[in-house]
Amino acid sequence: MRGIPLHSMGRLIQSIEDIRSTAGAKRLLKAQLEEWANKVAERAVVYMNHAGRKTLMKPDVELAIKDLEIKHH
Repeated sequence: MRGIPLHSMGRLIQSIEDIRSTAGAKRLLKAQLEEWANKVAERAVVYMNHAGRKTLMKPDVELAIKDLEIKHH
């Protein structure tokens, strides 16, 4: 899986403040965002399966995000 393009990380950082960022900073941000996205997707699939569906829906993702935020805090 290719994941999030590295140049998108630079754009994300610059959208917060017009600064430059190193490749290392972009790679680390990319890795962390992809790890979190994978966890959300995995948990969302659990909710989808529990509902007896084969289609991932927005509520599945919303519940997964809420579930992961509760576990994180």
